[in-house]
Amino acid sequence: MGHSLTIERTLKKKSKPPENQLGFGIHYTDHMFIMDYTVENGWHQPRIIPYQPISLDPAAKVFHYGQTIFEGLKAYRTADERVLLFRPDQNFKRMNRSNARLSIPQIDEEFAIEALRQLIQVDQDWIPTSAGTSLYIRPFVISTEAYLGVAPSKSYQFIIIMSPVGPYYAEGVNPVKIFVESEYVRAVNGGIGEAKTGGNYAASLKAQEGANEKGYSQVLWLDGVHRKYIEEVGSMNVFFKINGEVHTPALNGSILDGITRKSIIQMLKHWNIPVVERTISIEELYDYHAKGQLEEAFGTGTAAVISPIGELNWRENKILLNQGQTGELSAKLYDTLTGIQNGLMADPFGWMVEGTVLSKQI
Repeated sequence: MGHSLTIERTLKKKSKPPENQLGFGIHYTDHMFIMDYTVENGWHQPRIIPYQPISLDPAAKVFHYGQTIFEGLKAYRTADERVLLFRPDQNFKRMNRSNARLSIPQIDEEFAIEALRQLIQVDQDWIPTSAGTSLYIRPFVISTEAYLGVAPSKSYQFIIIMSPVGPYYAEGVNPVKIFVESEYVRAVNGGIGEAKTGGNYAASLKAQEGANEKGYSQVLWLDGVHRKYIEEVGSMNVFFKINGEVHTPALNGSILDGITRKSIIQMLKHWNIPVVERTISIEELYDYHAKGQLEEAFGTGTAAVISPIGELNWRENKILLNQGQTGELSAKLYDTLTGIQNGLMADPFGWMVEGTVLSKQI
């Protein structure tokens, strides 16, 4: 696909927030990438423009039928002034799998990475430098056709916005308390659980709200049919260390194929730690705990990287994991993966990709 990308620079740069007050997904950079799709022209008119509101017809399908997908990835500025992206090819591959499930046209993955590099180049001053900070990148596609018939849209926009973010945990990596959801269901095999689409997240809000009211930070979802097999935590895949082996739910069509999940499995195998991908029931997990064999549990995802689990509550049966402390393996995984991402440690897997060339001023 031969695209010529145009760049319109903002005439009014925003003031940047202090790096110790970034939070997550609150502030946005000066520019955004946008590209249009029509049946006649395919994907066309890629452009970088000043960050601005989107103007859509009230009948645009995204508002009525939820035909939309998104991704999340990060760029890091290294101590030697390089910009590194963590496995962006995997994000755009997954984006196309989500597109396929939602009947959205495929994007050119290589062009998407090149457009992202150019956007980072334009907004490079927004990449924070403090420890634990990064530039969070949110590519997404929305259906824009103004037609209330239930059918795939004939027009779309592919957009990338970026947000400087602080460490996910302000106090450092601390174990979180997880509420095991028994009433609501997030997804079922054959549904859209493995696609990164807004509807999955909308479906999770009620359970998340209930868990928060009880003092829990995340929900652990069980399967939608039997209500007993572990699937994933709200925004993360989940792992359990049992008798020296690491177990994680096998991808089954209703679990998101996490890029951090995939990377953690590769790291564990590299360290010769046995990894088992299988169906795990919640009863079985509680049995392992009763026998003193459940050593650690943690979630994995782009935002937090590794999130140790300190407590599980299933039907008011609470169990404390590893005395509520961060486990040795969780800490090692976190330190190693963030070290690789920030360019502080060797990358034996070839995961990090040069994002752009930093310049004093372009």
